[in-house]
Amino acid sequence: MRKLILAFGIMLLGNCAYAEQVIETDKYLIHYNAFNSTAIDADAAQKHQLIRSKVSAMINIAVLKKDAKGNHLAQRSINTGTVENLVGQQQVLNFVTIDEGKALYYIASFRFADEQQMKFNINVQPDPNAEPIKLTFSQKFYTN
Repeated sequence: MRKLILAFGIMLLGNCAYAEQVIETDKYLIHYNAFNSTAIDADAAQKHQLIRSKVSAMINIAVLKKDAKGNHLAQRSINTGTVENLVGQQQVLNFVTIDEGKALYYIASFRFADEQQMKFNINVQPDPNAEPIKLTFSQKFYTN
């Protein structure tokens, strides 16, 4: 379990170091990153029923709510979306919630081919009574 938390933490912090992938609103910080599934420890992947393969990748989303004191607290959210390749083949992202108490992650797996550019269209909805926050980005994936 600690390996899983450490892996996700490193991925989030690692992305922040060179190109932070975060959307900030007045109420929330939404951290996200996509990575090859083989980066996840095999035992942790099995425990959370995540697919590991050289042709499988994952999208990780963590939502933090800003409080009046400037703290950022893990926030539950409804996450839906798709990922598609350049020829328009689309996959629905089915997010799995990983709740580690103070840490809360949403992970979805998808397949890709080597050197394939993938486009993500995701709705993150921390407040079910408000409009979702749109998350759109593209990333190239490699099998090795």
